[in-house]
Amino acid sequence: MRTYTLLKKLAALLLAAGAAGAVGAAGLYPAPARAEQKIAYVDLQRALNEIDEGKGAKAALKREFDQKQKMLDDKKGEFEKLRGAFEKQAVVMSEEARKEKQTELERKGGELQGFFVQLQKDLSEREREATRGIFDRMHVLVREIADAEGVSLVVQAEALVYATPSLDITNELVRKYNARHKAGATATAKKTDKQTDAGAAEKKPSPKKEGK
Repeated sequence: MRTYTLLKKLAALLLAAGAAGAVGAAGLYPAPARAEQKIAYVDLQRALNEIDEGKGAKAALKREFDQKQKMLDDKKGEFEKLRGAFEKQAVVMSEEARKEKQTELERKGGELQGFFVQLQKDLSEREREATRGIFDRMHVLVREIADAEGVSLVVQAEALVYATPSLDITNELVRKYNARHKAGATATAKKTDKQTDAGAAEKKPSPKKEGK
C-alpha cells in the first residue's frame, strides 16, 4: 500500500516537471510571427491622364467631342429658330395650322433629344474603345511592379479613404508605361484621328451635282 502511494506521488512529480518544462520552452521559444504583407495602391485614372498614349487618345477624343458638340449646337439653333417663329405666328394661325405646326415642333424636339442621347452613347463607346487597350497594358505593368517590389496586394486609389503616399506606385507605372509603349502612343493617336475624321465625313452631306 505504501509502495502504491509512493508511485502515485512520483507520477505527480513527473507530470508537474513536464508541465513546467513545456511552459519554460514556450517562454524561451515563442511561435514565429506571421510575415507582414506589403500593400500598395495605384491611381489608374491619373496614370491614364499622364502617360503619353493616354494624352494622345484624350486629345483625339476631345477633337471628336468638339465636332459632335458643334453638330448638336447647329441642330439646337435650327430648332430654336423654328420655335421662335412659331411663337410669333401662332396668334394669327388658324387652329388647324397651329396644331399642325406644334406637332411638327414636338417631333423635331424629340429628334433633337434622340440625337443628343445618341451622341452621348457614341462618345462613351469611343472612349471605352480608345482606353480599353491602355488599361489592359497598365494592369500587366502593375503586376510586374508588385512582383518586383514584393507587394502582395494592390488597391485602386478610388477605394481608399487614406494611405501614406509612400505606398503609391502610380508614378512608377507612368514611367514604365512610357518607356515600354512609346510606339503605341503614336499609333493610338493616329488610329483615333482616322476614326474621328471618318465619323465627321459620314455626317457631311454629299455635294449636289449641278444640272447641265
